[in-house]
Amino acid sequence: MPALLTADVSPAERHARRSPRDWAVDVAAFLIAIVFGILGFVEVVQVDGFTWLRIVDLAVGASACVALWWRRRWPVHLAVIMTVAGLFSPATSGALVVMIFTVAVHRRFPVVAGIAAANILGAALYFRIYPSPDMSWPASMVFIALFTVAIVAWGMFVRARRQLVISLRERARQAESEAHLRVEQARHRERERIAREMHDVLAHRLSLLSVHANALEYRPDAPPEDLARVSGVIRESAHQALQDLREVIGVLRTPAQRADGAGQPALEELTSLVTESTQAGMDVTVVDTRTDEGDPPPLVDRCAYRLIQEGLTNARKHAPGTAVTISLGGGPGEGLRVSVHNAPLRRHVADGSIPGAGTGLVGLRERVDLAGGLLSHRSLPDGGFTLSAELPWPR
Repeated sequence: MPALLTADVSPAERHARRSPRDWAVDVAAFLIAIVFGILGFVEVVQVDGFTWLRIVDLAVGASACVALWWRRRWPVHLAVIMTVAGLFSPATSGALVVMIFTVAVHRRFPVVAGIAAANILGAALYFRIYPSPDMSWPASMVFIALFTVAIVAWGMFVRARRQLVISLRERARQAESEAHLRVEQARHRERERIAREMHDVLAHRLSLLSVHANALEYRPDAPPEDLARVSGVIRESAHQALQDLREVIGVLRTPAQRADGAGQPALEELTSLVTESTQAGMDVTVVDTRTDEGDPPPLVDRCAYRLIQEGLTNARKHAPGTAVTISLGGGPGEGLRVSVHNAPLRRHVADGSIPGAGTGLVGLRERVDLAGGLLSHRSLPDGGFTLSAELPWPR
């Protein structure tokens, strides 16, 4: 019965596109209205007989039943009209019951309460004009009031259930949208991670290649021994760059390694990094004043290594031939202090200098932020440059 009398939340749209279920509901509502209307009509005819007023009653009742076709579009308007018609037309009672239920399904409680109260008052006047042969006027009013309240409660229950279903569907759609958004964000973060790893690894190696290639370009008359040595360094650097690239791709493809950072360099490889830079002609000095109380957390350790690597790469690009000082300090409970300082450039950089994309410091800042540290970089008054970070190192 509830399914047969329900109406959709969007009446205008459902009226324009009536589904097979809507047809079944409308037919059921029409039949219910006819049954209730005939019962009311027969009861009055048994008391007053069949007069010309009953012919009008039948016509009004039939019109009310046909009007149920538009009950979804104009529920309140039709309910008001049928309430007025019900004052003298018992044949309208069935259609009026359907309209009260429809209003309860589609409108808020104040409107529903107004329609219900109007019908109860109308019924009070009707039973004064046409008393029931089986019940007294007070008993008739109690029955009508309880029946109306039951119809309204039924309709409000259907309305609440529909709103709950709509809310759950909306939450499901929202959850699905959020899931898609999280997937897109994860993809974006992965792309950024790949770009950052590629920059950190390849920029250092390729800058070494560029330095040695420049040496060959500007010293074509160098002794064969020097040319062979530089060519060997270039070959070794290229091989190492390919190896680093394979390691980075392997780390990015393996979830377990992505989680624990396996395969990524740390400060224990600082000596190798400094040696490579020294072989490329850089003057690098390491000042390590850390307390000898173990290693910092892995995330901080890798972040410090990447900062030093980025500092050396930038010095090689923008200040070739200058002295570079790497400083490490701090300890557990104090934090880890890392800085890379290059002296001012004393000569003009050739046009064939190593190009830069300008994204290294951006990616490095993101690394430091993720590690919970603070990155700073500044040009000094004498023309030098300092890149430094304060990283957490708990006890």
